[in-house]
Amino acid sequence: MSKTTAALEAAVAIVIDNSAADGVRQTARQRANADKAFAHVLKLIAPRIRHFIRQYGLTAHWDDAEQCCAIGVHRAIQAYEPEKAQFTTFVNWQLRGELQSLRFRLMTDQRPSAKKVEATTVSLHAISAGADGEEGSLEAMIEDEDALTRTEAGASAYFADGAKAALIDRYVEHLRSVGVEQLKRRARTRRSLVQVVDPDLPRFRARAQAIDAAELAELEDKIAQHRAVVERRLFDDATLEDVGNDTGIAKERVRQITKSAAKVMVELAGSDPRFAIMADRQRPPVKPTRTRKPAAAAILPDAQAAHNQFARVTAIDPATLVAEVRADEAEAPDVIAAALPTSFAVREKVLAD
Repeated sequence: MSKTTAALEAAVAIVIDNSAADGVRQTARQRANADKAFAHVLKLIAPRIRHFIRQYGLTAHWDDAEQCCAIGVHRAIQAYEPEKAQFTTFVNWQLRGELQSLRFRLMTDQRPSAKKVEATTVSLHAISAGADGEEGSLEAMIEDEDALTRTEAGASAYFADGAKAALIDRYVEHLRSVGVEQLKRRARTRRSLVQVVDPDLPRFRARAQAIDAAELAELEDKIAQHRAVVERRLFDDATLEDVGNDTGIAKERVRQITKSAAKVMVELAGSDPRFAIMADRQRPPVKPTRTRKPAAAAILPDAQAAHNQFARVTAIDPATLVAEVRADEAEAPDVIAAALPTSFAVREKVLAD
């Protein structure tokens, strides 16, 4: 191994050691070391790069060729496996491939074999040329009609899962706070029952009674059990029988836990701004209906009623009635006396006398 090859192997090793691992952010020192080592690799391999540029006839496009060679060196470092071969083997094929691709893009195929048969190398990207003649990519031609729908559905599912987990955690915190408060009250009650007050002895402030560790562990087990029931029943749509068989809780108890958890979660979602989008939409306030006072009873009967359709009420002037009676009395006094009421008949008699 020559000195140049050994120095090249050492510089490549430095670049690989200072590269960021998957999921880990590269530090500033690592970035500086990697850039310095990569510049040293390019300096060591510069004679080889110049040789390949002249060999592929790209001296007129020297800057583009050097950029392609730098990309080839970077890809060679990424694909380098020291146990298989030396770095020079990897980098040679990468440089050749990059320069060959550049020559095809700039000058088509210049090989003697292609000239004999008058072959022309056409880029696959030329198939997707636009209206103005610019070349597009093959990836742009492949259109997935359901991609947007699947992406939105995946994003919605991701955010829904996060909101669901946060809401369940908030519900568990609520259960824990309520349970711990009950245990504290129970401890205070137990202390007041055990404590004996002697009036002859001095009184000191009693130390707060600690919560029993066994009761606290029992509370945590109960909370974990409730969480499992809520996750399976409310969010996984499991049946009462399945949840009861998995958790060992009676179906009626599972129903009670689910009903209580749903009510508490609705209140938590409405009070916590993090779950504002999950809370029920506020309904518009219902305007109170005005109670109408009952109308006063009419003196006359309702003319629109069914039993009053054929009835007619007419106002009669007493003076007119008396004149008509006097006019008709001479013609048929007996008929008038029989037809008129007794009061009219008596009144006519008085008037006649």
